[in-house]
Amino acid sequence: EVQLVESGGGLVQAGGSLRLSCVASGFTFLDYAIAWFRQVPGKEREGVSCISSSSGRTYYAESMEDRFTISSDNAKNTVYLQMNSLKPEDTAIYYCAASPGTWPHLFIGGMDYWGKGTLVTVFS
Repeated sequence: EVQLVESGGGLVQAGGSLRLSCVASGFTFLDYAIAWFRQVPGKEREGVSCISSSSGRTYYAESMEDRFTISSDNAKNTVYLQMNSLKPEDTAIYYCAASPGTWPHLFIGGMDYWGKGTLVTVFS
């Protein structure tokens, strides 16, 4: 059974940090790129960042790279999203997703698998 399980969300004050984790199972981790998306209820899901597990290549949505860092621990089949200097507008449900292939991207239609999300709430 394919699973992507996110964790690490929570309540944090503006300016703080959180590290999200996405643990993958049920597929060959190195054959996929793992991405992070976020969604505010009532708004479209937006891409945050993506990493190729095998190559380590990364891709960030515009304006995300200055505060967010994506990384991968292939031994643990886990991808992390380090989020620093958080702002209230970062409040959202954060999802990880897996796309076949080794090239990182944030095309929603190209994701084969999705996690159920973890809620991040940033208060001022």
